[in-house]
Amino acid sequence: MPQFNYVAVDATGKEQKGKITAANADAVAAELKKQRMFPTSIKEVVNKTAASKAAGKKKGGGGGGIMLGTPIIKTKELTIVTRQLAILLGAGLPLIRSLRTLEKQAKKPMTKVVLGSAADTIEGGATFAEALGQNPKTFDKLYLNMVRAGEASGAMELILDRLATFMEKASRIKGKVKSAMIYPIVVLSVAGLVTAGLMIFIVPNFKKIFDELLEGEPLPGITLFVLGISDVLKHQWYLIPTVPFGLFVFFKVLNKIPAGKFALDVAKYRMPLFGPIISRTAISRFARTLGTLMGSGVPVLNALTIVKDTSGNELVASAIQKVYDAVKDGEGIAAPLGATKIFPQMVISMVEVGEETGKLPEMMDKIANTYEEEVDNAVSALTSLIEPLMIVGLAVIVGGIVIALFMPMVKIIEKLG
Repeated sequence: MPQFNYVAVDATGKEQKGKITAANADAVAAELKKQRMFPTSIKEVVNKTAASKAAGKKKGGGGGGIMLGTPIIKTKELTIVTRQLAILLGAGLPLIRSLRTLEKQAKKPMTKVVLGSAADTIEGGATFAEALGQNPKTFDKLYLNMVRAGEASGAMELILDRLATFMEKASRIKGKVKSAMIYPIVVLSVAGLVTAGLMIFIVPNFKKIFDELLEGEPLPGITLFVLGISDVLKHQWYLIPTVPFGLFVFFKVLNKIPAGKFALDVAKYRMPLFGPIISRTAISRFARTLGTLMGSGVPVLNALTIVKDTSGNELVASAIQKVYDAVKDGEGIAAPLGATKIFPQMVISMVEVGEETGKLPEMMDKIANTYEEEVDNAVSALTSLIEPLMIVGLAVIVGGIVIALFMPMVKIIEKLG
């Protein structure tokens, strides 16, 4: 009989790990439930040689082609598929038939492969969560744990509907932040090209005039500075790409180091102009994820672990880890959340009310709605603020170039007079 590694949460809320020999994953889950433990992960201990052979057959076998790598469904497509699956299950269709229906309707090859593979795995005796767990690049921990909660509660269509709503709102807020960044990036790019054109094609002509008519007389410092930049842009332009490339490599390497990633995330959280948007987005994501998980029946400790892993910010993840440790020791959520000093008092107060009334998931959803609205307002304010700031910045740059060129011209006019 195969062996399975499991991770489960016991009746006291503590995480337990171990190994069980059983016929299949369902038998492991049943055994754990007898021991009053809620399984969060069940994985078969697979022989590596056999697994690699099976993977080779799957990649090269019967579909008329070779699928390189793991097929991935993009977030937007996955949201649509999740919503459609919830509707089909709500209409009374069995899970496998619903997956086959969506597989036939899917227009993208990757989606067909993922849905077909999940249906095949379920027909082989696996649970829905186990089938999806074979493709971790598409289905993250949040998705899998909510599906497990749906299987345990027997309300899969409701859980999938909540999951689709969560993904839609997360995608919407991410899209708003991105769209707010497009305008300044485009304007700054055009301004940079225009400035570079001035420095490469116009300023060198003035340098010739100064050399001929001033005959070695000292030039103002600002003029020397502008002429120096112009000379670099014209004759050593190949050095310019090395600066952004070097910064890109530096931040990439820094992001790979835990301490470096934490420092970058702290800097993002406290950045002028953009910091408030990043912090409010993080709070909204935290509240929405925790509320969705707890409302779906996922135990609080397991939910906090998932929220930490999907926070996307090391500063927030560190704070959630402190909350997890405190809750594990028997405390509530509000007090350790306030001790982290990164969540506003309004959030702490609302969490306290949610714990006192026993309606914490609903309160977390209200917090998420409030902060999503604040993100909208902050993005609108930032967009309206960036425009005059860019105009002033461009005026300073162009004005500086004009002044740098005009000051020697005054000397030339005086000399000619």
